Amino acid sequence: MAYFAIFLAILLVYPTKIASLEVGFYQKTCPSAEAIVKSVVEKAFANDSGTAPAFIRLHFHDCFVRGCDASILLNSTPGNLAEKDSSANSGVQGLELIDEAKAKIESQCPNTVSCADILAFAARDSVSVSGGLYYTVPAGRRDGNVSRAAEAAANLPSPNFTVAQLKKNFANKGLSLDEMVTLSGAHSIGGSHCSNFMSRLYSFNKTYSQDPSIDPNYAKLLKKMCPKKMSGASIDQVVVSFDPVTPDRLDNVYYKNLEMNKGLLFSDQILWATSSTRKMVKNNANHGNLWAKKFAKAMVHMGSIEVLSGTQGEIRKDCRFVN
Repeated sequence: MAYFAIFLAILLVYPTKIASLEVGFYQKTCPSAEAIVKSVVEKAFANDSGTAPAFIRLHFHDCFVRGCDASILLNSTPGNLAEKDSSANSGVQGLELIDEAKAKIESQCPNTVSCADILAFAARDSVSVSGGLYYTVPAGRRDGNVSRAAEAAANLPSPNFTVAQLKKNFANKGLSLDEMVTLSGAHSIGGSHCSNFMSRLYSFNKTYSQDPSIDPNYAKLLKKMCPKKMSGASIDQVVVSFDPVTPDRLDNVYYKNLEMNKGLLFSDQILWATSSTRKMVKNNANHGNLWAKKFAKAMVHMGSIEVLSGTQGEIRKDCRFVN
């Protein structure tokens, strides 16, 4: 509970403007917008703690493909497979809750609040309910009208990326190496399908069948949950928590787990195994409140990636379809 108490005590407020975005953007045009999103998130989280990592993932996966334009919410159309139907977005959740928030906002403020901003608010509120960490979100994003599955696969990081690959992937979006390590802390909550890490357990490379960087006891636990015989649909039915210690609490225990070689994905554990990021991991593990501040700041920065504003894009009436 000590870590949770630290985060509950933190109130973070960043500059009111970032690029073309502004805190309180809807204060006059739709003053209830953020409260509506918050209500939907809090109600959903009370019923299922898994909604928090789902919203954070949606926002992250949206921003890394065409910028933060809610392109991940668009449905596939004849001849075009959309982002959310890409294998890179396998298992995305929370879509119907975004629909719920959008419908409630539209009933009060038609054609005013973008789906992209709703995603950003939902991610912020998810951080708040799961970690007690609050930060302000600049808004004013517009919605895009293009969504391609191939672009998701090309832009989203793989669970098997090395630090060099992760660094390049995040740098392409204007994010630093330290921000990459900081945002990786989102894996303090949520989980992953067996298919994303089973190669670490049974077929790592020609020398080792099991990734030698995994703690042996942790590997035994993972093998019980994801036995070698799993195949077909079953391999994506089991979800294993990223953090075996505090799986539903957004905190810096994620980094402590890496120090003990208990990172679930290769792309998690490699942060500790690589010299350029090892010190960052250790610093985040030792200073929870500092990590929390950096995480909030990095989330705001990520939320400003390649945003559409002004007359660009549109304000969708339905987040799943272009107007």
